[in-house]
Amino acid sequence: MTYTAEISRSNPGCFVFLADQSASMLDEVRTGELAQRKADVVADALNRLLRELTIKCAKEGGVRDYFYVAVVGYGVSVGSAYGGALTGRDLVPLSEVADNPARVEDRVKKVPDGVGGLVEQAAKFPVWVEPVGYHGTPMRRALEHAHSLVDGFLTLHADCFPPVVLNLTDGESTDGDPSPIATVIRELSSSDGNVLLFNLHVSSAGGTPINFPDSPVILADDYARQLFAMSSRLPPHMRSYAGQQGFPVSEASRGFVYNADMTSVVQFLDIGTRATDLR
Repeated sequence: MTYTAEISRSNPGCFVFLADQSASMLDEVRTGELAQRKADVVADALNRLLRELTIKCAKEGGVRDYFYVAVVGYGVSVGSAYGGALTGRDLVPLSEVADNPARVEDRVKKVPDGVGGLVEQAAKFPVWVEPVGYHGTPMRRALEHAHSLVDGFLTLHADCFPPVVLNLTDGESTDGDPSPIATVIRELSSSDGNVLLFNLHVSSAGGTPINFPDSPVILADDYARQLFAMSSRLPPHMRSYAGQQGFPVSEASRGFVYNADMTSVVQFLDIGTRATDLR
């Protein structure tokens, strides 16, 4: 386990997001008194992350292609979840992601007023991924698609920081056991380490989220234990960052969150996309 390769335009990284778009994603998830559809929570978190990535990689002259990013939806079909000009595209250079949101929303955010309070401020919010919920949960096919994308990327970038696949789902696979293809994905590697596969389960049942566990013993059912087994261990820099965010982690902690609420989805994406320094 190394995960120390610098990320640059000549040696870019790769993120593949798998977004469950099954019918049950239209059910609600709660954080305190706030309730939203799971599909809205996931789409909103992905759009925020894509915006933050483009800002992070913006240098003089524009957004640099430090990353190639795919967003794959799986429900009635499996394929690119990008809208607008990126419809049908898989791994897209980050500069093209930045230039091609499907639309831009007007939103209101709260910012400090300078005297200890908050004021509302209008803000533009780019949207690349729409909330969708229809049909079943073909997770196995989604992972097979991710394998194809990552394998092709590694052929071109053999020395890259290992690609990261992040799967966000609310239910069990409806097209067969996803475990074997998950193992095949984790066995892919660059010269810097094995591909990372992380899983997040979004729940509408309530209860306390289980974040980055290091053992399946605390998990209550076979499905949770299956997702745990499918998930990679957090590499050192991600583990360190998770610890800084207040999560109790160990060397055996995995990139897995169960029974996630809205806050957990954002934290999962933040930690799971934490890469080494950009050059």
